Amino acid sequence: MAQAVPGPDSASRLSDDYVRLVARDAFFWAWPIVNVYNRRVAFGRLPHPMLLGGVLPVGPNNSLSMLTDYIDPAERAVACPNQDVVYGNAIVALDRSPVVLQVPDFGQRFWVLQVVDSRTDSIAELGSMYGTAPGFYLLVGPNWVGTVPPGIRRVFVSQTGTGVVIPRVFRDDTEQDLIAVQPVINRIGVYPVAEFDGRMKVTDWRRLPVVPDAADGGDGETRWVRPESFLQDLPAALADAKPLPGESARYAQVLAVTEAASKDARLQQVFEQAVVQAERELVEPLFEFRHYGRALPHHWSTISNGACFGADYFTRTAVAKSNIFVNKPNETQYYYQDLDQEGRRLSGAGRYTVTFAPGALPPVKGFWSLTLYNRRHFFAPNALGRYSLGTKNRSLQFAADGSLTIHVQAESPGAANESNWLPAPGGEGSDFSLYIRAYWPEPAAIEGRWTPPPVLRCRG
Repeated sequence: MAQAVPGPDSASRLSDDYVRLVARDAFFWAWPIVNVYNRRVAFGRLPHPMLLGGVLPVGPNNSLSMLTDYIDPAERAVACPNQDVVYGNAIVALDRSPVVLQVPDFGQRFWVLQVVDSRTDSIAELGSMYGTAPGFYLLVGPNWVGTVPPGIRRVFVSQTGTGVVIPRVFRDDTEQDLIAVQPVINRIGVYPVAEFDGRMKVTDWRRLPVVPDAADGGDGETRWVRPESFLQDLPAALADAKPLPGESARYAQVLAVTEAASKDARLQQVFEQAVVQAERELVEPLFEFRHYGRALPHHWSTISNGACFGADYFTRTAVAKSNIFVNKPNETQYYYQDLDQEGRRLSGAGRYTVTFAPGALPPVKGFWSLTLYNRRHFFAPNALGRYSLGTKNRSLQFAADGSLTIHVQAESPGAANESNWLPAPGGEGSDFSLYIRAYWPEPAAIEGRWTPPPVLRCRG
């Protein structure tokens, strides 16, 4: 029988440098966990599902809120949203109750119901790529003991008490499809198991109340992780996310330091200064896509373990900082770009083209899109109200040889090319990024045999 390994001595004095070391390390690897847990705390105070500020679908824990159209460009809670799907959102507190995931019949329409724990790791397989049958599914926490109600097709177990459920339902850019998608999304549901009666619940999401947003706003993502409160936030977030195999010593070390710092004003100051520095030096640089991921030709990059990070602390935090809540690789492949073919930063002062050769569009069974984000990873306002191009756009113009050229620039490329124009922010200093999504990717994308074409800067 292996003997238990003693943990830190809680009565021992700690040096300032040691506290700094542990604080910096903890801030980095626990950043996504605190991020998700703080969303739970913030939304848990809400009285009912709503559209916060008219743009963000939120509600109390264990309840779903759905949009009825593409997400509004003013949304700032999650960086890198897309305008290819109708989104929903639910923060689940599985330590309070298991929840039922209600899945309607989507027919031939692409959909995926993402479910992640507070580490942003996937804990369910629900979507077109899984051939998921309509019906009811149960999501439970790590310590749940109970009887599965009759009528539940499958049970998914989370490793953390907190989770996030994000439905994504494809629609094209026509008014007809906007109308057609409504009865489908009205049958998506997330609710406590006590409310389950075996019958499909129908919610008219168009009646979701609009509630003013009292937040300060701003042009960047909501700050879910704040260095000034990290010392207080961390213990509760870690208590909710029990250690993975091999992490027990890491947890014991961090919790011993946070306990000591919470009792000593000087150590608290050392701890807080360390996490401020860690945010600036370690986390903030990872907002730029070019600073992490697998390098691909033409300065594109990608990740291979989205929503399956495990102990890959670096990639998990980098993704959480730059574009949290990505899907698993078999659900979506992501391709990131900050640079043109010559290695220069993409800017609204330039004009660019992205040309997919004949037969070389992103290989998917679902859909693909090319989205443009401003320097804050949100949509850049433009006269067309257009933020992405891809499968959803019926008006894309292909060349006679079957190739597709997308024009990326601030000014119109001319009437003949306007259907293929992805507007960029204008002026010097208007940096932006490009982002390709390949939903339900073919093996060529998953295995890296397909990669995006270069982003070419136009001369003159």
